[in-house]
Amino acid sequence: MYLGIIATLAYGILAITGGIIGYIQANSQVSLISGSISGLLLIFAAYFQLQGQPWALILAVLVTSVLVVVFAFRLIKTRKFMPAGLMTILGMLTLAVMLNQIVVLR
Repeated sequence: MYLGIIATLAYGILAITGGIIGYIQANSQVSLISGSISGLLLIFAAYFQLQGQPWALILAVLVTSVLVVVFAFRLIKTRKFMPAGLMTILGMLTLAVMLNQIVVLR
């Protein structure tokens, strides 16, 4: 059960870090804002999963799914592995861990 929480927290931290790096390298305020919001939502979801709130796992799955779709489209558009490819792969791994947690909870 804790592996899903750790994956959620790690992906949230990675989203925030990526947003900061995108802002520093490309002066992209969109990267900073979207990375911060999605990362904070994931950290928020991880915290409430630790508190035993079942809706937090649903929030984490939704936010991660949206990020995977966004980064997959960005990868198709730019054909650059960094950061879109890495975030897509890590997001799919995170989703796999979360969905496994849902199956185990049933």
